[in-house]
Amino acid sequence: MSKDKKEIYTGIIEKDDEGNFFCGEYLLDYQRVTAGFKTGEKITIRSVIENPSDKSYDKYPKKSKDFFLFNNKK
Repeated sequence: MSKDKKEIYTGIIEKDDEGNFFCGEYLLDYQRVTAGFKTGEKITIRSVIENPSDKSYDKYPKKSKDFFLFNNKK
């Protein structure tokens, strides 16, 4: 089994009119973004889950907490 997790998506962190951070079709964990990332940074998403929030599910059915800056393999 490989140590490296598969990369799912690479893109730019954006923020919608409702204050949600997202990258492509994926909702990003709000606390994780505000703790160490900025809008406009390029990230790579490693894993996703089904979005547990009824409020944003229709717009973002998938959510990620497992992402890192592009070219920064942590």
